[in-house]
Amino acid sequence: MAEKSTFEPSKYITRVGGGDYLEVKWRLVWFRSEHPEGHIETELVSHEGATAVFRAKVTIPGGGSATGWGSESADDFRDYLEKAETKALGRALAALGYGTQFCPDFEFGATSTSATGAVVDSPIDMERTRGRQRADGATSPATPRQIKFLQAIAREVGLSEEELDAEAQETFGNRVEELSRRDASTLIESLQRRRAG
Repeated sequence: MAEKSTFEPSKYITRVGGGDYLEVKWRLVWFRSEHPEGHIETELVSHEGATAVFRAKVTIPGGGSATGWGSESADDFRDYLEKAETKALGRALAALGYGTQFCPDFEFGATSTSATGAVVDSPIDMERTRGRQRADGATSPATPRQIKFLQAIAREVGLSEEELDAEAQETFGNRVEELSRRDASTLIESLQRRRAG
């Protein structure tokens, strides 16, 4: 039987933009404290103009694995390459339960915190989300980042914007710009599987 982790994430939660937040560096410490032999792989998938897209895969030996995707641009951060990689890694760790288990949805956008900067993934308001059974992403509109990411993945699999719109219309009854967050996420996953296959 594996030893129980001695890492206490509650000691490292910070307040950002009115919500509780566990930085990616502490998620990594937590993951490594439980799985020192765990495997982490990141890859720069796309770097067009001033926008970068990273993929991160985190694997637990003899257990699960998760892939996270992150995109950032120079308009958001001067060090957008590093931020995109951090976002991808944070999402993969979150999918394995490290740091964002109280998050109401999986939309990790850059959230302004002050004039001095922004975080890579969304802060969590634990009081607001405690006991919540489902995310509200089913009816919230897709974010501009989701739409840009959808269009980038579509180009990689050889779809024009018109073909992407047609696929969204056929599957969800809406054009890409009219998708909900949940539907946009579903379409992103579908295109990622197509690209990997």
